[in-house]
Amino acid sequence: MDASALAQLSDGEFEGVLTANMHPPRRDAEAWAAIIHPDNIERAHRIIVNVHDRTAAVLRRRKTERDEFRLECFARGQEGKREWFATQAEADALRRRTATFHQRAQRAIAEISKAQRDVNRSQNHNVAGEYRETIRKLAVAVNAHQASHARAGSIAEQADYELWQLLDELSVPTGPANEPTKLRTMIDFYWRDVEPVSSEDAHRTQAERMMRSSPRPASFSSTPRARHTHNGKDLAS
Repeated sequence: MDASALAQLSDGEFEGVLTANMHPPRRDAEAWAAIIHPDNIERAHRIIVNVHDRTAAVLRRRKTERDEFRLECFARGQEGKREWFATQAEADALRRRTATFHQRAQRAIAEISKAQRDVNRSQNHNVAGEYRETIRKLAVAVNAHQASHARAGSIAEQADYELWQLLDELSVPTGPANEPTKLRTMIDFYWRDVEPVSSEDAHRTQAERMMRSSPRPASFSSTPRARHTHNGKDLAS
């Protein structure tokens, strides 16, 4: 039985397949793989926990009933004691079978829980990778936008300046220790191919650096410093 076929079963039918395969020595490998498949594992965990809880309730109820029966039998003297002891072997055998089933369900819970954690970690890793790739694309696009302004020598608006500055403010975790690394550093060392640096590239890099350099004068706080470079304007006026 594959995962898709198992998913079509009712909870009762699913439980039957699960309990028939929860004991490893009697397990069908294909059926168990379908049970712990990412599409079925959450349902499997819910069902096996219910099985475990029901079995625990049965054990408690039978113990209470057996204790009450013992008191009743002993209250009737020798005849009652004989009845009690005559049923003892069967009651003990039933208790052992139920307790064994209960223990197997408990071990299956632990096994399914571990498999579920592995699935969750894998899914979280994939999601984190997708988010990181989205951030990479966005950062590279912002960097390309800044480089385009630097090449064209065009006037940058305040919104442009604030956008470029994010590359120096935002970080992503990097390496085994998850060290925070600025987006611009990620671009420089990890997120784009290394090419020979031409004089034009060097000039553009210097222009980009000026665009994000030291704080601008208060009188021009809404305008990037780069827009005033060699444009003939009298900044003191």
